Amino acid sequence: MTEVLLVRYEDEEVAVISKPPGLVAHPTGRGSGAPTLAELLVKRWPAVATVGPAERHGLVHRLDKDTSGLVLVAKTKSAFEALTKQFADRTVAKRYVALVEGVPAVPRGRIDAPVGRHYARDKTEQMTVHPDGRTAETKYEIAQTLGDYALLDVWPSTGRTHQIRVHLAALGHPVAGDTTYGSKERPAGLDRQFLHAAEIKFVHPVTGKQVRVKDPLPTDLDGFLKGLT
Repeated sequence: MTEVLLVRYEDEEVAVISKPPGLVAHPTGRGSGAPTLAELLVKRWPAVATVGPAERHGLVHRLDKDTSGLVLVAKTKSAFEALTKQFADRTVAKRYVALVEGVPAVPRGRIDAPVGRHYARDKTEQMTVHPDGRTAETKYEIAQTLGDYALLDVWPSTGRTHQIRVHLAALGHPVAGDTTYGSKERPAGLDRQFLHAAEIKFVHPVTGKQVRVKDPLPTDLDGFLKGLT
């Protein structure tokens, strides 16, 4: 199943792949017998099996199962350490595209609100904004208004679990199709949350040069968007 891995950038040290929706990152979060992203990485590049902590297999960060888009992979231990530090230092820039319910009153803004596990749902993966959570910051800008929806460019400065989805829901504009934090019924023609990791910028761990990689909207999200115009 290595054909699942669409490689957008690759050299001897790093790779950037476009993760399809429905693919879980790690075996610990599998929930079924389906292959995980980490397992597919090892099939594609066997050497990453020993890169990073157990079962990470070179994954420097991850996306939610039903979020598509760019994921950064370290192919060597030294690259993993360098890229992990960049994430810790918040020097990796990521841009997401999100379609949200309604139109934010402020066309360009910043959401600065701590995110942590939901008090009443500690046995689930559901997160929420509350004062005991971890620091989280998300910037957004309206790219287009489409009737009852708005298409946003979103830049998370931190990488908390479900951060973008939680922050946009707290703003009063949950991601379209997100049945965890938004409407319990998805719009007709949308089978998942409309959230895509569209761009990533980082400093190459060996050359020191900035690498910028983009990923277009996948066909399911692009098709839904065209149906709104």
